[in-house]
Amino acid sequence: MPAPSSPTAEFIAGLPKAELHVHLEGTLEPEVKLALAERNGLFLEQDTVEEVQATYEFDSLASFLAVYYPAMDVLRTEQDFYDLAMAYLVRAKADGVVHAEMFFDPQAHTGRGVAFADVITGYHGAAVDAAQIGVDAHLIMCFLRDLPADGDPNSAEATLDALLASPEFTSWVIGVGLDSDERDNPPRKFAEVFARARQAGLHLTMHCDIDQPDSIEHIRQAIHEIGVERIDHGTNVVEDDSLVADVIDRGLGLTCCPVSNSFVTEDSKATEIVDLLGRGVTVTINSDDPAYFAAYVAGNYEALAQKAQLSSDQIIELARNSFRASWLTDEAREGYLADIDGYVADFTG
Repeated sequence: MPAPSSPTAEFIAGLPKAELHVHLEGTLEPEVKLALAERNGLFLEQDTVEEVQATYEFDSLASFLAVYYPAMDVLRTEQDFYDLAMAYLVRAKADGVVHAEMFFDPQAHTGRGVAFADVITGYHGAAVDAAQIGVDAHLIMCFLRDLPADGDPNSAEATLDALLASPEFTSWVIGVGLDSDERDNPPRKFAEVFARARQAGLHLTMHCDIDQPDSIEHIRQAIHEIGVERIDHGTNVVEDDSLVADVIDRGLGLTCCPVSNSFVTEDSKATEIVDLLGRGVTVTINSDDPAYFAAYVAGNYEALAQKAQLSSDQIIELARNSFRASWLTDEAREGYLADIDGYVADFTG
């Protein structure tokens, strides 16, 4: 029996899926922010959830980052990072997430005096304990592209050094990424750091945010000069058919985030996402910074389904893509794809 022709919220929420583009710092819900501030004896100008939510207002990537980074000041201890990640993982589980590859930004914390070890140990502890709720969780360490690539104590190179100096820390991370303000910070700037990460056995991904200056050139650099395995966002690739062909030929996944797109630009990029899906690109749907954009991963599937009038078969294909683009072993990936088939059969039967 086929899946329901029009996907319901219930069907979407229960559908097994992987989340490949979520920033743990972007899961800082107002109530968690308030609780951490109280725990750490910090003064906030806001006293209620509603007052914190009122500060989560932005209309561009730059205005979002201006809110995003100051909010992180409440994260001070290993326990804080653990609690933040666990809160996300519990919420993601409710949206059908069974595998998560989660971004974290150590430079945003080490630059204000937090120990690298506290950041990574807290996040890793939550990733381990996520198995108890049925989520297979892993970490991707991101570099902030608007900070120096090298020559600075808080540079990308120094951050990679901190990771690789400890075999234990290195084993806790499956890959590296690149995020933050893309303007005047092309992928090429970080070529040597990413080459070192590859030599260390880490997977590579990079943000190519939507509608940024030089978007197409940055996508080209990420593919041809850096040799990434995924591109985060990346929907501007539709502007260059040769790059679309490269993405398909190399089997690269795009980790798209329709709801956050509609906050930082005037468009969710639904048309582009569906176009790429139809052309055989491994596009995936993710939540990005869900506390700020008020939509976790199932909400992003729903928003795209409504905007583009997607069928259940298209939703299922997006969920399958989430595992195809993941850094799972082939055996684990096939197991999750079989779980999707079983879910659909049970739901429609």
